[in-house]
Amino acid sequence: MSISFDTQPPQLSGIGFLRWIWRQLTSMRTALVLLLLLAVASIPGSVFPQRSQNPLKVNEYYGTNPALAQWLDRFSLFNVYSSPWFSAIYILLFISLIGCVVPRTWEHFKSARALPPLTPKNLERLEEFQEFSSNQSPEEILQVAEGALRARRYRIRNLSDSLGAEKGFIRETGNLLFHLSLILLLLGVAFGSLGGMRADVIVSEGETFTNVATSYDSLNTGGLFAIDDIPPFTITVKKFTAKYDLVTNAPQDYQLQALVVDEPGKPAREVTVKVNKPLTFGDTRVYLQANGYSPIVTVRNQAGSVVLRGPIPFLPQDGNLTSTGAIKVPDMEPQLGFVAKFLPTAERTAARGGFSTYPEALKPLLDLAAWSGDLGLDSGIPQSVYRIDTEKLRQIGLASLAPGQTWDIPGGVGSITFDGFTPWVNLQVVRDPGKGFSLVGAIAILLGLLVSLFGRRHRIWVRVSQKDGGTIVHIAGLTRSPGLDEEIKSLASVLQMSTKVEGER
Repeated sequence: MSISFDTQPPQLSGIGFLRWIWRQLTSMRTALVLLLLLAVASIPGSVFPQRSQNPLKVNEYYGTNPALAQWLDRFSLFNVYSSPWFSAIYILLFISLIGCVVPRTWEHFKSARALPPLTPKNLERLEEFQEFSSNQSPEEILQVAEGALRARRYRIRNLSDSLGAEKGFIRETGNLLFHLSLILLLLGVAFGSLGGMRADVIVSEGETFTNVATSYDSLNTGGLFAIDDIPPFTITVKKFTAKYDLVTNAPQDYQLQALVVDEPGKPAREVTVKVNKPLTFGDTRVYLQANGYSPIVTVRNQAGSVVLRGPIPFLPQDGNLTSTGAIKVPDMEPQLGFVAKFLPTAERTAARGGFSTYPEALKPLLDLAAWSGDLGLDSGIPQSVYRIDTEKLRQIGLASLAPGQTWDIPGGVGSITFDGFTPWVNLQVVRDPGKGFSLVGAIAILLGLLVSLFGRRHRIWVRVSQKDGGTIVHIAGLTRSPGLDEEIKSLASVLQMSTKVEGER
């Protein structure tokens, strides 16, 4: 006779499978794993430049590593915090925390109102067990014990021959406060991302910026942000001053003097903007993000007529503000373009070519390479204003100009004059309506962490029994925190002292 056993596990129904998924997702272990994944997923945002914070650095990365930059962009590594994979981790962590913490909060609320547990049968098996004899009655011992424990803020449960005491619910309260505050912090970040905006604009010295959507060089808005939420202010850049260390060339101070009009019709006010001192317009802040130079050029055609005049912003390539840019002249036949490099303090070697040795414009020089042909501006394909695609163009000459010099372009095409330069600043306009929630959440997280670290959860039981005309006292406790031994010794000392006092009487 053979006996067979069915080793197949029971099959889960559709609802049962969903419940199992929900239990796995809302476990504390899953929440910790997702929190770790979120921290790891944030690392690329610190390693690679982000478009939402510094689009100039992203453009610079494309210029130095074009092939790698394309692959990084495919995985959204230049937009880490708005990427689908980062959002998925964020949303799963949010759901996991809510499903994990909210039920625990309700259970903690109920247990905090409940009486301490019944006295265990075998107290001698618990921690810090003590036993001694007393000449007092059981009722008197329990009364003294109750008074001593209440003075230490224990909750008491009285029984016929014993009492139970418990304190330290604040430890679990701090733990729950930590996790609930983490949810608030995530809500603040999400609200700021959905209802906020981040934009960048380059403004040269002497120019005026009006805060409208069409004035920005780049604009990123959340799904709940409306264009009407943009405050109608204007900023006129009067003067930008930068101070650098003469030994290390490192920046020491950036200062922007500007005129600000908060609303149309109001008088202008003069303000000073620094790196850590932004302008504030309600929930919107304007930060001084970066700076560089705009060479001022005048381009004339064969007839001597001016076809282009004004400052052209160039992108810094290093800490000494060696800058590159493109000067595009579409109103000539054929079209004309200049691949240019601006050197604030020019130096030249055979190995490096032209470069700048200091960020300030002590010896400015403009290197130009003239290209002729179709610039592709009418193709409908977006182009960078800082670069020219020279694949279909023909190079017609090279030149290096100091301020005030004019270059007659070979072939009788025309001329270009380097009139001088002006500083530009990159203003970053940020609106983050969730920062208040994030601040409160961060403070509450710190408080919850401190409470959970320093709070102590203790349970103590005192049982009395009569033997040979005397009273036998048993004291024991249970805890996961340090300090219970001192609590037990102190309580035993109080009870024994009351016994001596009674005996002396």
